[in-house]
Amino acid sequence: MLIDTHAHLTDKRFEGEVQEIIKKSYDSMVEIVITSGTNLKTSKMAVSLAEEFEGVFASIGVHPQDADEYNDKIEKELEELAQSRKVIAIGEIGLEYLEGCVDREVQKQVFERQIKLAYKLDLPIVIHTREAIGDTMEILKANKELLTNGGTLHCFSESEEIAKEAIKLGLNISVGGVSTFTNAKRLQEVIKNIPIDKIILETDCPYLAPTPFRGQRNDPSFIPYIAQNLADLKGLSVEEVAKITTLNARRLFKI
Repeated sequence: MLIDTHAHLTDKRFEGEVQEIIKKSYDSMVEIVITSGTNLKTSKMAVSLAEEFEGVFASIGVHPQDADEYNDKIEKELEELAQSRKVIAIGEIGLEYLEGCVDREVQKQVFERQIKLAYKLDLPIVIHTREAIGDTMEILKANKELLTNGGTLHCFSESEEIAKEAIKLGLNISVGGVSTFTNAKRLQEVIKNIPIDKIILETDCPYLAPTPFRGQRNDPSFIPYIAQNLADLKGLSVEEVAKITTLNARRLFKI
């Protein structure tokens, strides 16, 4: 059995189809799906879905694209949402420095606040970083005493050096559909050189569908293709990869 550690089942592209998608995932040997919030609204939706479906869990938080909306009231509501037994992480949180994004200093402050919230709630963190890995790692290192519950670098696409620094901080590396792309040779070499007991699997659906579905709407039932690719890179059987990555995810998220 497999675990999709990062999905967006609340995305409007899944509207009216969630039950069907979850059944399709179960039929594809995906026993657990963690659906991630990106703001207060989608975090509430994620918790609602998690409480409705046995094999669904929720990660809640405010994405850097929405960091300018973060305030004490939202933090309090996130804390209240986290009282659900189906909430297993704070995220996705982090930094994104693409043009037009929220002010960088605001993003940094909100990232740190949510790291502290996760520590207070005894939960791991799910980290989003895009064009901002330097500041992301700097903040994580500055707050390493708050990372006692671990976390993961979601949708990892950075260097081997960054992967090893993250692992030293007690973080996991989350591998998704990008790792299956024919033009992802650099990332594939990184994956080959990091320990599999620090790797978990994700789809980030509906985005980034793996080969041979690249460009289509992604969903959790595609996790086996990501697992097979990881098995090929590591020289393992897909059954071994499923067993190890599922154990890694269960250990991190306490499920």
